[in-house]
Amino acid sequence: MNEAANALVLGAAALISIVLGVFMNRYHFCTMGALSDWFNMSDFGRMRQWLAALLSAILLTQIMWAHQHIHVEASFYLTPKLTWLSHLVGGILFGFGMVLASGCGSRALIRLGSGSLKALVVVIVMGLAAYITMRGLLAIPRVSLIETQVIELGVAQDLPRLIFGSKAGPWERVLIACGVCGLLIGLITFLARPSDQSKSQLLSGLVIGAMIAAMWFVSASLGYVDEDPNTLKEGFVATNSRGPESFSFVAPIAYTIDYLILFSDKSKTLTLGIVSVFGMVLGAFLDSIFSGRFRLEGFAGLEDTRMHLIGATLMGVGGVTAFGCTVGQGLSAASLLAVGAAISLPAIALGAWLAMKWQISRI
Repeated sequence: MNEAANALVLGAAALISIVLGVFMNRYHFCTMGALSDWFNMSDFGRMRQWLAALLSAILLTQIMWAHQHIHVEASFYLTPKLTWLSHLVGGILFGFGMVLASGCGSRALIRLGSGSLKALVVVIVMGLAAYITMRGLLAIPRVSLIETQVIELGVAQDLPRLIFGSKAGPWERVLIACGVCGLLIGLITFLARPSDQSKSQLLSGLVIGAMIAAMWFVSASLGYVDEDPNTLKEGFVATNSRGPESFSFVAPIAYTIDYLILFSDKSKTLTLGIVSVFGMVLGAFLDSIFSGRFRLEGFAGLEDTRMHLIGATLMGVGGVTAFGCTVGQGLSAASLLAVGAAISLPAIALGAWLAMKWQISRI
């Protein structure tokens, strides 16, 4: 692959990741927080922020796809094999874990950049659990028991091709995208509240969603090679999956740990996912320093430590099993209108709800 293209992809990914880290930190973007506010206080402010991010991610990604500015057809999110049990079980495990660990993978990276030593432990444990689930001991039951439960769709699992068939064109794609975005706008309007905080949450959500689409452009346009000289097939520069990727924060954390441990191994190179992990932490760190909010934070005690360790482990196992986290499935896969996201997201919400109910019952 061209070294110049590799440098361009990694540089662009780093810049976008830093911007995402700044916005997530500055405007407190957190899926678990949005669900907690909704379940416990009927406060929909951060849920509107999350829906706004989903709206812009879908709209911008689908427009680029319809105009063939990105080549995302090879994404693993769009496989015609729907591993429904993986999405369901993995989503519930991840949702339960993120409540115990005080936030999902992206939130842990943001908190790490802001000085949380608790988040450092969560990131390390989650990454190790993810690696064990991807390639270690837990990969055996994952592959042989859970991923064998498959629904053969016959076509790629994005909604336009499921509805209109494999020959779905740009107009069909735009039509479905507009319909989904219309529903999201309706939800956002229904949950609206006239406050300055609500407006800033809405705008920040739109920017965060735009960063998801921007990363698709980086991997599936800037990093797209129509014919790799080694394989004579299309290829994608600097991605772990060897296909197009956007943001996700479970497997990339595992790859980051692997990269740091085996740094002297010349076969280990920087990828879009690894760079995005570093960029998120750096963005949150810079914003925390300049805003005066950087604070070192540790565990409150043994119980706090135990809950975070359990939560981080469940997130690592669940995130790999579900093929993504609240960002990977919730925004990146959803921006492609992948059916798997429609299973993973409710499963994550269910897992979070169960964890919150369990925490309340222990008081």
